[in-house]
Amino acid sequence: MDPDYFRSEMWWGTLGTVRPYSNFHPDRDAMELQAALERKDCGTLLRILTNRNNEQRQILAKTFEEITQKELGAAVKKALSGEVETLVLELLMPPLHFEAYRLQAAMVGLGTDEETLLEILCTRSGSQLKEISQVYKQMYKKDLEKELKSETSGDFAKLIVALLNKSDMAGLVHKDVETLVATLEGKKCEAAPWIEILTSRDPDHLRKVLDEVEFCTDLFVDEALEKRFSGDLRLGLKVLVQCLQSPEFYLARRIGVMKSPQTQRVMVSHCEEDLLCIRAAFLKLTGASLYSTLQKHFKGDHLTALLNICRSED
Repeated sequence: MDPDYFRSEMWWGTLGTVRPYSNFHPDRDAMELQAALERKDCGTLLRILTNRNNEQRQILAKTFEEITQKELGAAVKKALSGEVETLVLELLMPPLHFEAYRLQAAMVGLGTDEETLLEILCTRSGSQLKEISQVYKQMYKKDLEKELKSETSGDFAKLIVALLNKSDMAGLVHKDVETLVATLEGKKCEAAPWIEILTSRDPDHLRKVLDEVEFCTDLFVDEALEKRFSGDLRLGLKVLVQCLQSPEFYLARRIGVMKSPQTQRVMVSHCEEDLLCIRAAFLKLTGASLYSTLQKHFKGDHLTALLNICRSED
């Protein structure tokens, strides 16, 4: 653990585990990285790259290229391999590019990773998703909405597209509650009201609505959705509700599979935002700290990188 991490004023008041390095000297870091890459010293690479936040890593990558006339990502590919190579390359991506990359990875090849699509679309704000869509088009020369439509179908496709274009309209709590309760009490539970309301209201409003729906029906919303819907739509609505009610617990469950790349990518995605909250939720869910649990499932340099991102024992 870098002692400077705890001395930094930027440490206070943040819920991330990877924070700005206060004694940041990109020229010095770049020279040290160059030497480490030449001798394939993964320990030094990880010590530097996991102790700089993403903004600093972007500056460092640019400085490295200016000094060495080589692209840092390409140099990493030559020096490293396997899961630790993938993790370091993901750390070097700007945040919006990383989310676009994750969405593309969830759709490429045979089958679609619906839950990764849902994780990103449900935990990111409407404005963030607009930026991610723009970056996706720059990176892959394709329209994200069209890609999502081609990978999904039916009401699930409607939900996915609505999530991508979500907004924070004002609404009346009691009216939304009445609408949703009515769908649960009818013979057929229609998806349209759930999709429309859950993707077009601000999160605080929706949490009040979901609390009232549970009070009126004497059922957890999760249980009601399980009974009334099926297939990918049920999964999508349940993930959306879980992310509205407690995103840190949902993400802790995602990390808890303890399989790369899922665990790794969620940690990289959230390490500068709310990984401390996710760590606390993980401890409540499992009775074990994330730091200790990682040590039981991963090994070598890959484990070192994950522990650096996790930061400490709870």
